[in-house]
Amino acid sequence: MSRETAVRRGTGRPGRIAGALAAVLAGALLAGGCAGETERAPELEVVGAFVPEPVNEAVAGGFLTVRNTGDADDHLVSVTAGIAGTVELHETVDNSMRRVERFTIPAGGALELSRGGNHLMLLDLSRRPVEGETVFLELHFETSEPIGIDVPVEAGTHTGR
Repeated sequence: MSRETAVRRGTGRPGRIAGALAAVLAGALLAGGCAGETERAPELEVVGAFVPEPVNEAVAGGFLTVRNTGDADDHLVSVTAGIAGTVELHETVDNSMRRVERFTIPAGGALELSRGGNHLMLLDLSRRPVEGETVFLELHFETSEPIGIDVPVEAGTHTGR
C-alpha cells in the first residue's frame, strides 16, 4: 500500500492523527450540543385570561397570568390584539398607572396581570367587545415563542376570582 493510499484511508500515521483529531472535535461538538439541550430555558403557560366588557369603544383592560415552570426568566415585551390598534403594558404603583416596556416572568414563578395591579390596556378598539365573545391576543416574549390565546369577554364587574 502506498503512503498516498494509507493517508486517504486513515490507516497511516497522518491518517490516525487526523482521525483522532476528528474524533476529539466530534466529541466536543456533541458535548456542546448536549450542553445546549440542558441550558436554562423558560417554559410558559397562560391561564385565567379575561377581558371585562368595557363601557365604550375607547379602551379595554386585559388580565391574565403567565406561569413559568422553566429554569430561566423571560419577559413579556408586547401584546397584539385583533380588535385593538395598540396594546400597552401597564404597571400600577401607588394607585397610578404607567406604561412599561416589559414585565418579568420569573423562573419557577408567575407574572400576574390583575385588576388594581399590573395589566394590559387595549387601545384604539375597532369595536366594543361584549360579554360572551372572545378576543384574540398574541403575547410576545424576549426569549420564548409567541403565545396566541382566545380570551373570553366577561361581565364588566368580573374580577377573575
